[in-house]
Amino acid sequence: MRKALRVAVLVVAGHIVVAAAAADRATSYPTRPVRLIVANTTGTSVDTLARVLAAKMSEELGQQMVADNRAGAGGIIGAEIASQSTPDGYTLLVSSTGMQVISPQIYRKLNYHPVKDFEPISLYAVTQNLLVVNPTLPIRTVKDLVALSRANPGKYNMSNAGSGFQSHLAGVLFTHMAGIEVVHVPYKGGASLTAVIANEAQFTIAPGPAVLAHVRGNRLRAIASAGEKRSPLTPELPTIIESGLPGYVSTGWAGIMAPKGTPKPILDKLHATMAKALSDPRAREQMERQGGEPVISTPAEMLRVINEDYARMGEAIKLAKLKVE
Repeated sequence: MRKALRVAVLVVAGHIVVAAAAADRATSYPTRPVRLIVANTTGTSVDTLARVLAAKMSEELGQQMVADNRAGAGGIIGAEIASQSTPDGYTLLVSSTGMQVISPQIYRKLNYHPVKDFEPISLYAVTQNLLVVNPTLPIRTVKDLVALSRANPGKYNMSNAGSGFQSHLAGVLFTHMAGIEVVHVPYKGGASLTAVIANEAQFTIAPGPAVLAHVRGNRLRAIASAGEKRSPLTPELPTIIESGLPGYVSTGWAGIMAPKGTPKPILDKLHATMAKALSDPRAREQMERQGGEPVISTPAEMLRVINEDYARMGEAIKLAKLKVE
């Protein structure tokens, strides 16, 4: 019994020592630059918003957060690199809708688990998708668009940024729920917006950061936003739900995750630093200017958003009959 007691004491003491060491590392962390893997190309909305956050977090942490763009395969390349990195807080991943909930359902073989191999820290931005039309059309509301499309099945084109992209799946879900027949036309990236401006396509649903400048320049007309509630960046726009399509939600988001096994004290410090950075008026203004709504969440809330979006996008992928690669 005495031997068992001694063993128990040693185990407890060992846990205390490990916990104390982790706390010490968190107190001194970071002692060198932090690598922030962005699984998107430079200049995309996710990349731009991440760099705004990284700049402010660098000030708070006293060490530079270095953006490392690792685009390709819908974000899978960057996510794989992050998942296999040492879980010490010096490699983090910018998680976003495309790479976290769309690509894992389209690509058959992944060398990592999109949720289980990461520690969620917090969301930092939400980007609402906007339903936009060519300004020459007699369309001011979602009801107008639905009525015109029902009266002319197959006549109108709905552009998207490419098969499997967020705008494609948002469009498929919209036309399915609205019960309208249109031609879904894939373009390459931003060319989908150019097509609507030129009236090659008559409407699209695309991320706010990509379309707001065109809306403000009267090259596109926004008729609704696709969040659960109105965006503070476009408070004048009703949601698609308000406009007569109950249950329709299509938003983008971005957050920070760490490799599984990253010590909790370091995760807590990163979360606190994100919260402080996102409370800075200048950082918030920069994000809003890019079309992002600054947010802070708990890890559990971030995980809930991922799971809800996973189910929603999964439904759209089935409707689109996308072939798993």
